[in-house]
Amino acid sequence: MTSSTAAAALPPSSAFHAHGPRLLADIGGTNARFALEFAAGRFEAIEVLACDDYPTIAAALQAYLALPAVQAQLTLPLRHAALAIANPITGDTVRMTNHHWEFSIEALRQACGFATLVVANDFTALARALPHLADDQKVQVGGGAPVPNTPLGLVGAGTGLGVSGLIPCKSSWTALLSEGGHVTFSPANELEVAILTYAWREFDHVSAERFLSGDGIVLLYRAIASHEGVADEGLDAPEISRRALAGESPLCMRAIDTFCGMLGTVAGNLAITLGAQGGIYIGGGIVPRLGDYFARSPFRARFEHKGRFVHYLSQVPTYIITAKYPAFVGVSAILAEKLADQQGS
Repeated sequence: MTSSTAAAALPPSSAFHAHGPRLLADIGGTNARFALEFAAGRFEAIEVLACDDYPTIAAALQAYLALPAVQAQLTLPLRHAALAIANPITGDTVRMTNHHWEFSIEALRQACGFATLVVANDFTALARALPHLADDQKVQVGGGAPVPNTPLGLVGAGTGLGVSGLIPCKSSWTALLSEGGHVTFSPANELEVAILTYAWREFDHVSAERFLSGDGIVLLYRAIASHEGVADEGLDAPEISRRALAGESPLCMRAIDTFCGMLGTVAGNLAITLGAQGGIYIGGGIVPRLGDYFARSPFRARFEHKGRFVHYLSQVPTYIITAKYPAFVGVSAILAEKLADQQGS
């Protein structure tokens, strides 16, 4: 568990939420991040809990609320909450794709005593944060410049592969409810054909997420070892990445280079599909940890490698999101819109 407190100066008292703080959460397949928002963009009592430590999402939420650092901040009951979760949201029942948690949104709302509980896809929430990222919260990889008032694309590898987009709509934005990480993987060269053939031994359907995720790095490592006839040492994803970044293992370097190249193809496909001339943003937990290695990787070359559309894509910028908790910004905006709609109805 880790914790932190937003460092921004306190806003004037008139800017504080009228009904007290709001609970925000960003829930992935590995970690659940919680915060209290006292005013727009003012996040306090940030805590990161390991999902595997709790049998249910309600247990994790209650554990967060019981923490002394959180209790010290709560002088009013929590009335409104919003959760960004790594899962499609298609109704009241949520069954996580990359974790065992399953819950009813309405039952969770009642159990926690919230007047309002909004649950959104995590990459939809992250997409809503993109226009608000400061220059020091993103790093550009390659060339290109954003065209104002054009779509933005978002792709990110972590426990799974998230995909979304942001479409300009009058003075605001519309976030896409996408599950693009589960599209069928398409190989771009002979090595990737061999990797796909290897993966077919285990999976009837091989999605982009099968390779562009933590487990995907392990699968790439095993597939390349098999293809090249070299020893598979049974390494996990963090160790594969560590050895690649340290230059200790040619096999690990090929696995990470292949991962970066595949991500470039997926990002380029998204840019063309959305017409995302505002830029493609890379989120998730894996790429930021690769640091300068990612900038030197095949990512950008593969992003632009689209035949007749190479010039089009060379103009589209790509950014790595480096902000620590960007999904809070997006899920806060989603909750604020929900509350404004309730007041207006």
